[in-house]
Amino acid sequence: MPYNRFAVSIGLMVVLAVSGCGQSGSAPNSAATQTENQNAATVPAKEPAQEPIVVPAGTPIAVTVDQAVSSKTNDAGDHFAASIAAPVMVDGKQVIARGAKVSGTVTEAKSAGRFKGNAEIALTLRSVTVDGKEYDLKTSTYSEVTKGRGKRTAEGTGIGAAAGAVIGALAGGGKGAAIGAGAGAGAGVTGAALTGERDVEVPAESKINFKLSQPVTIDVPVS
Repeated sequence: MPYNRFAVSIGLMVVLAVSGCGQSGSAPNSAATQTENQNAATVPAKEPAQEPIVVPAGTPIAVTVDQAVSSKTNDAGDHFAASIAAPVMVDGKQVIARGAKVSGTVTEAKSAGRFKGNAEIALTLRSVTVDGKEYDLKTSTYSEVTKGRGKRTAEGTGIGAAAGAVIGALAGGGKGAAIGAGAGAGAGVTGAALTGERDVEVPAESKINFKLSQPVTIDVPVS
């Protein structure tokens, strides 16, 4: 009888020892697999290759104004939204696509009622967003000025020979009359108008031409 109890005890000890070895051996493997899965999950996806392309100074930047800008309602320092009206190309490669979002700044805003009958609005571009990345811009300034009674000029520093040419005069000085658009490619505004108080406004959907005054480097996906 004592022998049988001793044999049973020895058998139980062997079973427990074997079971413990199996568990201790499998635990590290399970932990290692979990660590490998975590490491695989944290590896970032490889971004597509890109190449930096320099858009040189003097490159035309045509934009469509997304919101009205007026010498009466805006102040210097106000920002306005616009979008690229035509693709910007460098050596036959598109660098900025049509429709890319642009942010601009009102650099001058003089209301006719506050400045002895003369009004002025001046705009410049400050940034463009390409593939989710914002790039600072330095461009020429576009300005609209009323001079005298009902006359208006458009000037765009560095825009071209037509910049500063007289766009037109109000026929008979009627209120809200539209100024003829396209009187000079450098002017660049489509559908601009004078208000009844001789304030000048650049309506939404107007197209304006700027030029880069400093080069900008933009990352473009490698095709």
